[in-house]
Amino acid sequence: MPIYEYQCQECGHQLEKLQKMSDNLLKDCPECEKPKLKKLVSASAFKLKGSGWYESDFKNKKPAPAKPAKAESSSHSCASGACCPGS
Repeated sequence: MPIYEYQCQECGHQLEKLQKMSDNLLKDCPECEKPKLKKLVSASAFKLKGSGWYESDFKNKKPAPAKPAKAESSSHSCASGACCPGS
């Protein structure tokens, strides 16, 4: 649940309230008891943790050098040639 910030337009009192997104906005100030509360727009205070793709994941990072291709091993033990047509 998000924490919303409110400020009273009458007395200037500020408060924070933990509410569901579906809850109605608060209207009445707990200090002056007038219906003058307004919801403030504020920066969110959360951090993304765990694995995932974020915009900053690849900033200032050089791509990894390409790995050379491995040469096929010549120690194949197919006696009948059935698994390797054309041998």
